Amino acid sequence: MQTIKGLLVMDVDSTLINEEGIDLLGEIAGVGKEVAEITERAMNGELDFEQALRERVKLLAGLPETVFDEVAENITFTKGAMELIQTLKQNGWAVGVVSGGFHETVDRLANLAGIDFVKANRLEVENHQLTGEVLGEIVTKDVKLVKLKKWSKMLGLSLNDTVAIGDGANDLPMIQAAGVGIAFCAKEIVQNSAPFSILERDLMKVLPLIMDSELSKK
Repeated sequence: MQTIKGLLVMDVDSTLINEEGIDLLGEIAGVGKEVAEITERAMNGELDFEQALRERVKLLAGLPETVFDEVAENITFTKGAMELIQTLKQNGWAVGVVSGGFHETVDRLANLAGIDFVKANRLEVENHQLTGEVLGEIVTKDVKLVKLKKWSKMLGLSLNDTVAIGDGANDLPMIQAAGVGIAFCAKEIVQNSAPFSILERDLMKVLPLIMDSELSKK
């Protein structure tokens, strides 16, 4: 079995991709403004994430499950995302994503990018329509941190061997726990609390931070 040198874990919406997936769903449902306002407040840490997610998902009730095909057509990878992932994987790293979004879209992105680990929310579907409910465990800030710890342990790595990247308040615990924690084009509350901050929407800007860290000196 190949020895893994490090683990990168990143958020998906507004980090791996340029969009907020749930906002795209809201636009299709005709409640785009309402959903986007709740998203903004949640990412700024003004609302409890789980409560905010359930509130937004209720607004999506009645959408056909085929809506995810439409959403997929409107999602774009952040500049440098694929290049960063490919570079790290070629150098013996593993990559995971933790998302407050949904497996129905995140799994497609993970397959395209060659991502090793995925944790996201799952929407309930009955009679080929969204019910407005979420199935199972909600991906909160605590769950994101747990996944960072679990995946690194599975790979035989310490937290010092990890990098975490995100933009919202939901990402802060994992950013602060990782060996290199990066606020990426993040909300002010995240920028102010993260060890590192990148303001340009280019994920390849992450690479020098990794290379300059102790991770590269082993």
